[in-house]
Amino acid sequence: MRTILTSLHSKYIHNSLALPCLAAYCGDDCGELLIREFTVHEPRESVLALLLAEQPDVIAFSVYIWNRLETLALVDALAVARPELRILLGGPEVSFEGAEFFVQHPGVTALIHGEGEMPIKALLHAWHLQQPPGEIPRLSRREGDTVVGETDGPVLADLDDIPSPFQSGLVDLSRGFVYLETSRGCPYRCSFCMSSRDDQVRSFSMPRIQDDLRCLMDQRVAKIKLVDRTFNYNPQRAREIFQFILDHNRASHFHFEIGAHLLDSETIALLKMVPAGMFQFEIGVQSTFDKTLGNINRHVSLEQLEQNVRQLQADGRIHLHLDLVAGLPGESYIDFLTSINRVAALRPDHLQIEPVKLLPGAPLRTDADKLGLRFDPTPPYTILGTPEMTFAEIEQLRGMSRLMDLTWNSGHFGTFIEQLSQACGSPASGLEQMTRYWHDKGLFRFPMSRHDLFLRCWDFVCDSWPWDELTSLKDALAYDYAFCERVNPKKIPAFFDAKMTAAEQTWVDEQVQQEIAAVKGKGIKLQYFAAVFTTLPETDDRTPLLFLYRTKSGEGRVTDVLKREVSSPE
Repeated sequence: MRTILTSLHSKYIHNSLALPCLAAYCGDDCGELLIREFTVHEPRESVLALLLAEQPDVIAFSVYIWNRLETLALVDALAVARPELRILLGGPEVSFEGAEFFVQHPGVTALIHGEGEMPIKALLHAWHLQQPPGEIPRLSRREGDTVVGETDGPVLADLDDIPSPFQSGLVDLSRGFVYLETSRGCPYRCSFCMSSRDDQVRSFSMPRIQDDLRCLMDQRVAKIKLVDRTFNYNPQRAREIFQFILDHNRASHFHFEIGAHLLDSETIALLKMVPAGMFQFEIGVQSTFDKTLGNINRHVSLEQLEQNVRQLQADGRIHLHLDLVAGLPGESYIDFLTSINRVAALRPDHLQIEPVKLLPGAPLRTDADKLGLRFDPTPPYTILGTPEMTFAEIEQLRGMSRLMDLTWNSGHFGTFIEQLSQACGSPASGLEQMTRYWHDKGLFRFPMSRHDLFLRCWDFVCDSWPWDELTSLKDALAYDYAFCERVNPKKIPAFFDAKMTAAEQTWVDEQVQQEIAAVKGKGIKLQYFAAVFTTLPETDDRTPLLFLYRTKSGEGRVTDVLKREVSSPE
């Protein structure tokens, strides 16, 4: 029997952890197992042809929020093209489906509910031996015209029973991005999260975790993203893993989802040893209102969270990604703007604003009618209205989220956003005003380059403030642009003041000649641009800045900024 384990990813760089774990657990007891991975962007006809060309007896799909619609369309087509094919579905998007799902998709043979290793092995083993599967916990299947099976049952007590998919060679390490799991479950019961249904946290053994980490680090995998829902639920365990990485890492970058309020002094002291750029922490703040957090059954100390984030930010070694969730029960639009300002004050490297999604099986979705929550019935099930927040307000926040990603989170508009926040009174007010402009001008409808984004920001500034109040925003926009974009002297954007006095131009020429001499013979291409600034914190009333762009083959471009310290008499 030949089985294909497959999934449709949102990006090519992504690869599955679920499929290799399933294959490793099934081992040699289930016939021939093949892992085939695609993306949602590939034509359905092409994926259909590639799958059928393998002549499988069974195709098992891993179904998620980002691929549900594409997967089910593919499943329906497969069932028509090969009616005898057995099709098995699992993953969070189908774990809570019932008998009606089999009616809607007549080609589906079986569904796995929840954790997949035990039920898929039992089912495939029975099919491989050509025996009736019998009753398998957490699996429902079509038997004639009826659906039989159980949607509940035990999960693996010992995660080490899953052989390492990395050491078995089942994971493609060539893409530079790998998911790693060291535990399952979460100690919290947040009602918007699927993990709220997993009432216990299970960890792989420390030797197993270290073996997998060593395998990935020895292979110099560029980015390792740990999928643990709350990685540091046990501080001592987290420190042991952190220390192992520090002792053995060669070139890998690590992403962790952590509870910042759980960081103790010993852990924070250890994190001061992390080389800059090695770790990234994703921290779910969700809301800065205790009442809102209570409404979703999330009980954390906001004060402790903020204190720990400030310590990490002050040290500057770890990239901090903080999340806020909009549309939670009991929280108004004004409340959410307050949360944006409070979290922005922590100065995270990335501030994500995300409307809540009412996921199938999550308690918030189960209680949606009782709570008056309205949401899109198709993936990603985004909130559309609450008793406290209208659709128009949610749409406004969605626009603010997009602009936050384009500006603050891109890392290219920091000076401008800082000045915009001051001009409008707060970061949320600045984003709010900018979002209204974007909506009014229809700018959200089409993608734009970074260059065009700067120009549209300048249009926004010019249309929103009197000319005599533009200087600080103009300087901020010009500085950010010149730092991340090489300014073409023949097409200088209007927000630059590039007119130099004779003395200023002489200073520029002298600096450029020195730089040309310094890079001679080193294979570096030098380009430059100079402009005058008057309101930046690091400049005087009138200060020329020289932006030096050094480009070396294979290494990209590096930008340095020189400041004319002392103005000579003109």
